[in-house]
Amino acid sequence: MILIILSELLYFNVSTPIIIFIINAENIIGPEYEGRITFFPSTASLELRSLTLDDTGEYGVNAVHDGTLLNGRTTLVIYEKVSNVLVTSSSTDLVEFSASVSLSCSASGSSLSFLWLNGSSEVTASDRVQLTDGGSSLTIINVTRFDQGPFRCRVSNPVSTVTSDPVNLSISYGPENINLILSPSQGYFAVGSDISLTCSVGSRPPAQFKWFLNGDQLLDTGSELRLMNVNMSNSGNYSCQASNNKTLRSQTSEPSAITVLEKISGASVKPSTNLPVEGTSVSLTCEAFGSVFKRNWMKDGSDLTLTDNMTLSDNNRVLTFDTVSRKDSGEYFCQISNPISSDGAKYIMTVNYGPENVQIKGPNKVNIKGTLKLTCSAESTPTARFTWLFNGTEKLTNSAEYIKEEVELSDSGNYTCQAWNNITERTSSSVVHGLTVTGICKSSGCAAGCIAGIVIACCVIVAANVFEKSPGKHFPF
Repeated sequence: MILIILSELLYFNVSTPIIIFIINAENIIGPEYEGRITFFPSTASLELRSLTLDDTGEYGVNAVHDGTLLNGRTTLVIYEKVSNVLVTSSSTDLVEFSASVSLSCSASGSSLSFLWLNGSSEVTASDRVQLTDGGSSLTIINVTRFDQGPFRCRVSNPVSTVTSDPVNLSISYGPENINLILSPSQGYFAVGSDISLTCSVGSRPPAQFKWFLNGDQLLDTGSELRLMNVNMSNSGNYSCQASNNKTLRSQTSEPSAITVLEKISGASVKPSTNLPVEGTSVSLTCEAFGSVFKRNWMKDGSDLTLTDNMTLSDNNRVLTFDTVSRKDSGEYFCQISNPISSDGAKYIMTVNYGPENVQIKGPNKVNIKGTLKLTCSAESTPTARFTWLFNGTEKLTNSAEYIKEEVELSDSGNYTCQAWNNITERTSSSVVHGLTVTGICKSSGCAAGCIAGIVIACCVIVAANVFEKSPGKHFPF
């Protein structure tokens, strides 16, 4: 341990003495330090109290020891604590992209440093952000919605830190990103439905709304348009327009199409005639109540394939057969539909034709007293009615069959079948069917006189036929 015995010691602030300490003498204290200092001789230290900013400066000490001058230097900095931190704004109600704002931070204290916070993030200088006046002034050019704050100013020095109360900016923006939502989300609706249209948009303050139908403004306002118990007059293109009374901007949505339809009902297929005749023109008309979008024709359960004699017209409403044929007979089905409903109707068309191909089937020879059965057939719809002629004049029966149980020699001759269609009103005759009644009796009990009579009758008939074929000759009786 080295003990230095001081004969005198001088503390001073630059050139102003604080205290002069002399061994075995009275200490001398500078007037501005009266009552604020204490000197500790044992440690040669000096305590300075009730500091003021004026106490800032360079301090030194001179000591004399055995006639040798000793000295030391130190610097004392006195700081005033930060207080009264306050942020003021040039404006707090701003429009995005078209306004700038300046924030000023004031505070009491010494050696102040300034830091700006937006929320919890530090604000740094950029193209849009300027920090001036030692950082106490913050200027934001062309504010955006992200500049709304809260802004705080944090002021500090080596002995204290104080943060201001928050300042919020009201940044008006929009409207933008407008979107029109239809509920239910479909384009077609039945009469009597309820429909809701909602308009959403980004905007501050909240946007005001107008509604339009086919470009004409409706009386409705608000972000939702409700259409209750709609009818066909509610069909059209709907759009909404959002406007902002702060930014003085507006935006209109893309139109949303609403089509109100009547459900399909009462479908029917009606022919131009109930009795179509082959070779004539026939039309089938497909009708229904409601909003008809589409008609589809089928025949016998399959999609209809048009042939050369068919045409579809009036949006598939009318199916026309230029010259209908029997092949066109069948079940026709018309399916009528729209996006919300469908209905169908069928019509069975029978094409009337004939008679054609009239034919007689039966024997050309029959023994006397035998049974004669002739059958007449014809191609005809509806089924033909038949008339039998004997030798061109005599009407025998009106059925398809001519039956005689016991023929006589007088039944020999020419038989003709005549077919008649009561719908087509056409008549057609068969080829003449010749019949010969022979004289051979099937029964074993035929008497000789009977046989003789048959032979004589046959000779007379043959002679009559020969004579008839000779021109200009007549029977003498």
